[in-house]
Amino acid sequence: MEAKAQAKMVRISSRKMKIVIDLIRGKDIGEAFAILRLTPRAASPIVEKILKSAVANAEHNYDMDVEKLYVKEVFVGEGPTLKRFRPRAQGRATQILKRTSHTTVVVAEKE
Repeated sequence: MEAKAQAKMVRISSRKMKIVIDLIRGKDIGEAFAILRLTPRAASPIVEKILKSAVANAEHNYDMDVEKLYVKEVFVGEGPTLKRFRPRAQGRATQILKRTSHTTVVVAEKE
């Protein structure tokens, strides 16, 4: 039995998210929360919020024991890119890519 939570269209690039999610893959829930709180990255609070949601889903929807949960799977994919333009010298313009990401966290009980 497993529970999952997703966050889509988050305005942070998937490359930046991957650095943080690699730290918590396979860890116990308590350890994962501790790692996320002490990691000074912009993606940390976002991943922590998704993990909290996955734990709440496990507890309320599937009656799982929170003490036995661990991060079974966590992955991130690239979302749609917002394209913007910035004025440059001599009347030119440069494209700015504002990337988004879709993140999924799956938690399960240890046997």
